[in-house]
Amino acid sequence: MASSGPPTVETIAQRAGVSIASVSRVMNGHGARPDTVRRVERAAAELGYVPNAVARSLKGGRTRQITFAMQDIGNPAYVSMFREIQAVTRPLGYRLLLHSTDADAAAELGVVRSLADRTSDGLILCPIRVTDEHLTAMREAVRPIVVIGSLPEGATVDSVRADSVSGAALALRHLLESGRRRIAFINGPADTVPGRNRLLGYEKALRDAGVTPERGLTETTEFGIEAGAAAAHRLLDADPAIDSVFCANDQLALGAAHAAQDRGLDIPGDLAVIGMDDSELARASRPLLSSVDLGSAERGRIAARMLVARLEESPPPPGSPVRCETVAPRLVVRGSSSPLGVGSGIPA
Repeated sequence: MASSGPPTVETIAQRAGVSIASVSRVMNGHGARPDTVRRVERAAAELGYVPNAVARSLKGGRTRQITFAMQDIGNPAYVSMFREIQAVTRPLGYRLLLHSTDADAAAELGVVRSLADRTSDGLILCPIRVTDEHLTAMREAVRPIVVIGSLPEGATVDSVRADSVSGAALALRHLLESGRRRIAFINGPADTVPGRNRLLGYEKALRDAGVTPERGLTETTEFGIEAGAAAAHRLLDADPAIDSVFCANDQLALGAAHAAQDRGLDIPGDLAVIGMDDSELARASRPLLSSVDLGSAERGRIAARMLVARLEESPPPPGSPVRCETVAPRLVVRGSSSPLGVGSGIPA
């Protein structure tokens, strides 16, 4: 007789023709014969069974779920991270939960503290601001956390970071060697980790080349295409002699390129443009956008491996050292930053 209630482990066992213990082993990832796994999964699908992750975690301590929290899921850099995190974790039987925080500290702290609810086995977090409250919450977290980003010395969680300072220097050296001298900088919020590091790299590269940074050549705004366009218009209105713009991410750079083209400027003949992240936007623009590859995909892959390694430690060794890796940047030169005198070949 068919059950009138919701599907259970017992009804799945009846449908699959196996024992309840076999169903339990399959559902909890404890191993079973391939034929048994197929029969149980088929029966569960036919019955519309949805496992209760909270109940499973209370019983066995594991949910097989991992959370990835980032500022904006629409940012191509985070999309690259997500793909690599999933590529590492999915074959191991983990589901990936996404949380877009809008860089709101309360939302980020909420995600960290929610690990105590046992709805997720671990967290990969991408904060663009790191406060003392962040550090305290991560230190007290009951589940493993890996941060994609820079952390202060002495932080007690694993992390993988980009070298934005060196990346900015790569872009500036390329522009200077290409004959550019009035190099403007469009940055994201200066109180963020990426904003602070990219400004540092911009100013350091200029000083190393014997050029004094000018405050009037730097615009600080939000990360985004429209913000980049507005910032570029302000810079060019104030100083039409600007011959190049370095931007703190590809979204800002694409906006700057749009602003230049709206003004009838040729890219790169009148204005060279370089972004950061080497995201899909860089390969979709016209002309193709030069950009500093900060290894978004690689950082996602390393973070996922770090977290899985922590999850597989049962329990973690006492005094297990914090792991920190840095991904080296790479400048990808395309049509938007050809040397002076070499046009893009594409009308503005």
